[in-house]
Amino acid sequence: MERLAGRVMLAGGMSRAGMAIAAGAVGALALPPIGFFAALFLSFTLLVWLVDGCTGKPDGGLFSRILPAFGIGWCFGFGYFVAGLWWLGNALLLEADEFAWALPLAIIGLPALLALFYGFAVAAANLLWSDGLGRIAALAAAFGLSEWLRSFIATGFPWNAIGYGIMPVPIMMQSAHLLGLFSITTLAVFIFAAPALIGTKKGMGPGLALAGLLLAAHFGYGFYRLQTPAETPADALTVRIVQPSIDQSRKMLNADRAEIFAEHLRLSALPPGEGKKRPDIIVWPETSVPFILTQNPDALAEIAKTLEDGQVLFTGAVRMEDQGAGRPPRYYNSVYAIDSQGEIIGATDKVHLTPFGEYVPFEGILREFGIDNVIALPGGFSAASSRTPLTLPSGKTFYPLICYEIIFPGEMTPGLQGAAAILNVTNDGWFGDTPGPYQHFLQARVRAVETGVPVIRGANTGISAVIDPYGRIIAGLDYGRVGIVDATLSGGSNDALTYDIHRTYFWLIFSIMMIVAVFPALSFARRQN
Repeated sequence: MERLAGRVMLAGGMSRAGMAIAAGAVGALALPPIGFFAALFLSFTLLVWLVDGCTGKPDGGLFSRILPAFGIGWCFGFGYFVAGLWWLGNALLLEADEFAWALPLAIIGLPALLALFYGFAVAAANLLWSDGLGRIAALAAAFGLSEWLRSFIATGFPWNAIGYGIMPVPIMMQSAHLLGLFSITTLAVFIFAAPALIGTKKGMGPGLALAGLLLAAHFGYGFYRLQTPAETPADALTVRIVQPSIDQSRKMLNADRAEIFAEHLRLSALPPGEGKKRPDIIVWPETSVPFILTQNPDALAEIAKTLEDGQVLFTGAVRMEDQGAGRPPRYYNSVYAIDSQGEIIGATDKVHLTPFGEYVPFEGILREFGIDNVIALPGGFSAASSRTPLTLPSGKTFYPLICYEIIFPGEMTPGLQGAAAILNVTNDGWFGDTPGPYQHFLQARVRAVETGVPVIRGANTGISAVIDPYGRIIAGLDYGRVGIVDATLSGGSNDALTYDIHRTYFWLIFSIMMIVAVFPALSFARRQN
């Protein structure tokens, strides 16, 4: 190991860059659908050794001293994000004649931008670099900070945060309930980077012992928490999720709209399986109604005919808001609640829109270069100013998250308190049978664990499921399957955990890591001088 570490440290030029890119790409094997979390041990061990070999100009300024470390971090991030996000290009191929030119931007450009966060993380860690355990703590703190920043800068995109790599299965998800995603990310980087100490020896004993203890606690708490079954309250609701698996290219054809609507109605009306109750609520996926529902009373009448007395339909749809004469209407990505009389009894709009899918950032500039939304809608979607829970006539509420809103821990606000479930409607048909839908599904499961609230996830092409507060699948339907999911909704926490609580723990763990990093760094600097 010492010889290997030495060879990695002494590598130069393109070899160093290639090793960093490869290390990041290997780390992506920890992500769904593979979920081989041990790949990140190799990934971060190589990263530490590469940073050990970084040498800036000793007589230069701060920028010239950290630039080599930034470059290694950027290459690492570039490899990780290209390997983990290449599937985004699939959405552009649905209208290849119009958007194929943008494939390099999706497959190469976005990873290059996201890699800036990892470049920042490694550069920041390099400022506190030492020759022992301290540098592992510095790297962990810096990566935790960078993933937190990635969750909100430029509207945020925390997809595939490193912490998800250590949470592939429910027993490894439970720590998120205590600490939240960003704390788990910080501790995960420490665990994954600790084997680098074997190659340099100093601090190896305490470092490996601490990493082993953290990993054992991670598994141990998961085992302990999963011993408690999710309770099913006496007034538990029965849920039906409709998964029509409509090909995205077909959804974009005006001629098929009536058939698509009829397919949703047909699946909704199927009798429950043997021994199962009639569903209390039926869930259709994101934008499943292929027209403006409020302008089509016949469609509401058809829904009323399909629903039995007392049933409520939650359906994704585009909502149009008239702005008056001479002004273009506003469009919202919405969820409606419709009762068995065909009456709309509730509605909520998406708050956190998808860049380049639902709106164009810096629209005035980018449209000049021909950059437009992937979704063809005049002017794109508008964002709601706040999230509105959906309430049943019985008084039970549901916390709505549309599509990728569920990947943001920061969207878990106090409005979640008292909700019977998180209602997540989405359409991953844009991405085909690629890693994208599986990665999205994992993040939904982790939100259930973090908050202690079950998740109802309705996806057009899958993966649809009812998820209990421990991240376990009560019932589900895999990608590409046509059918229904019937399940009884388990109970959640009486006091749902929101992002504010987990953010406090993140800063506490970040501070501890910084303390562990600072003192060795100061001692190391004195020895060098």
